[in-house]
Amino acid sequence: MTGIAKPRHGIIPWPPVIYVVAIAASVVLGMLYPLPWIGDIFGDLLFGIGWVALFGVAMLWITAIRVMMRAKTTFDPNAEPDHLVTSGPFGITRNPMYLANTLLLIGVAFITGIAWFLLFAFLAAFATQKLAIEKEEKILAAKFGKKYRDYAKRVRRWI
Repeated sequence: MTGIAKPRHGIIPWPPVIYVVAIAASVVLGMLYPLPWIGDIFGDLLFGIGWVALFGVAMLWITAIRVMMRAKTTFDPNAEPDHLVTSGPFGITRNPMYLANTLLLIGVAFITGIAWFLLFAFLAAFATQKLAIEKEEKILAAKFGKKYRDYAKRVRRWI
């Protein structure tokens, strides 16, 4: 059997690993070293905002997956994309899946009152940008050229 495999630009799919580590670290540190939380004053409000954030997470994941499936492009952050997806949530943010992962941590922080989730949400977003997004952007720019550069000018990386 012969075939040409698409080049892989990395071995480890960093974004899922980063967010799983962030969740695990938040839970462990929350149990061992709980941080103060403003929940006493704003507890019900934050709890509600947390659930709204989780609803947003679900909508971002579902719509991004549907748009990517329709475009018949890869979900693997290490694989070369087949198509440049610019519709649906990709018309608002260039990284709706990574944004959803970050919002997941923020929502869980607001619901549980574990401040570590909030801290790790921003650390995970930063690590994802450095380990994945910036490399993905170079690949997209090389493959799609002006079309990607115009898209990147029009749509922000996060929100």
